[in-house]
Amino acid sequence: MKAYLVLDLSVNDFAGFKTYITEIPAFIARHSGRYIVRGVQPTTIEGDWTPERLVIIEFPEREKAEAFLSDPDIQELFKLRHATTTSRLLLADGCT
Repeated sequence: MKAYLVLDLSVNDFAGFKTYITEIPAFIARHSGRYIVRGVQPTTIEGDWTPERLVIIEFPEREKAEAFLSDPDIQELFKLRHATTTSRLLLADGCT
């Protein structure tokens, strides 16, 4: 079953964040992930959720997404994202 990482973020330091957006695609590909939505400003239809940028990454299975999140080689990039953005991240399983 496919799994999706959904990232809602506001960039606070774009100069610092550029390294993250340059390097992260290779790690996503390493774990068989692919962008479904990449850094777009979504339109809120209902409710008060107003993300500045939205990213959705699809993985062929939850285990691949979890391996991506726990990959030791990517942890410094995650720290960089945390330092340069305000973000929320969730993992959701797709439908069968």
